[in-house]
Amino acid sequence: EMGDEAVGVITSGINYQYVKEVMPEASVLKLGLTYPLPEELIRQFASRVKTLYVVEDLDPFLEEQIRAMGIRVVGKERFPALGELDPVLVASGLGIEREQAEAPAAHDAPGRPPVLCAGCPHRGFYTVLRKLKPIVTGDIGCYTLGVLPPLAALDTCVCMGASIGNGIGMLRAQAPDDTRPVVAVIGDSTFIHSGITGLIDAVYNGTPITVCILDNRTTAMTGGQEHPASGKTLRGTEAPQLNLPGLVRAVGVEEVLEVDPYDLDAVEKALRYTTQCGKPAVIITTRPCVLKRGGARPEVFTVSLEECTGCQLCFRIGCPAIESVRGEDGKLKASINPALCNGCGVCFQVCRSGAIRRRE
Repeated sequence: EMGDEAVGVITSGINYQYVKEVMPEASVLKLGLTYPLPEELIRQFASRVKTLYVVEDLDPFLEEQIRAMGIRVVGKERFPALGELDPVLVASGLGIEREQAEAPAAHDAPGRPPVLCAGCPHRGFYTVLRKLKPIVTGDIGCYTLGVLPPLAALDTCVCMGASIGNGIGMLRAQAPDDTRPVVAVIGDSTFIHSGITGLIDAVYNGTPITVCILDNRTTAMTGGQEHPASGKTLRGTEAPQLNLPGLVRAVGVEEVLEVDPYDLDAVEKALRYTTQCGKPAVIITTRPCVLKRGGARPEVFTVSLEECTGCQLCFRIGCPAIESVRGEDGKLKASINPALCNGCGVCFQVCRSGAIRRRE
């Protein structure tokens, strides 16, 4: 984009917008592909401008390559190498005075923390974990959201695949008077990516940790990509499906249980057994991601406000389909939004008054 040939700027990404905002008259070469660089195009552009700037975030990646071509540029001596650039910093580097705009006044708006989807199979599992109160090491995926209230079921989250190794270390370093079991939670795709070696470690060293593979048949947090245990390739073609129970047994785990995470009693029995068996154990949940399960939508649940006691136990499962309403007796009670409910039944199982039932 040739403009004033006194100033030329080579940039990419969002910094192109900043340059156009603060110096719209400048000549600009926006790079859509930064490696390998289009050397001939850069040389042609540089030959047509008097002063050439390189505007980029962080390290002088573009700058160093362009200097290596023998082209003189102005770069990190004018633009900071730390932090993120913005219009004010870009303007300053280009020798333009620009005042920092004031941020708009904050409005009183309710917080909207990220939550598991209505009907997510992880919710029931975390509801039971919170009840049993073991030490729970988490991992990277949708299930990381279990660290937030009201579920508050995770104690750690370090990096992808770290849950099993963290759990092994915590169990080995546990104080003699701390009898809490250690449970590692990891998703199916993350387990395949970087969790298998940790499980082998637990078996090899005889560490009695319970590993929970929350198998929802997809890589949900990053958009629902396929993986080796989903039965399809990234292109959507059929592929051999990795047998997770078979894989776990192949590395030496003797106690392998498969449970429906919507069945809270079954989940609790499985957790109590595996955390007390005295050897490495694995629980694999068997429900697909609610956003990918397909088929007819299940029957939704509803709340009888007359029978609801306002105990708010159902609020503690953190389901976005459960809303609060004021009953005629003045108590804060539950109401289920039928447009959001996916019929998992976890709220039905935690309700002690029997106020939650299938909608007729």
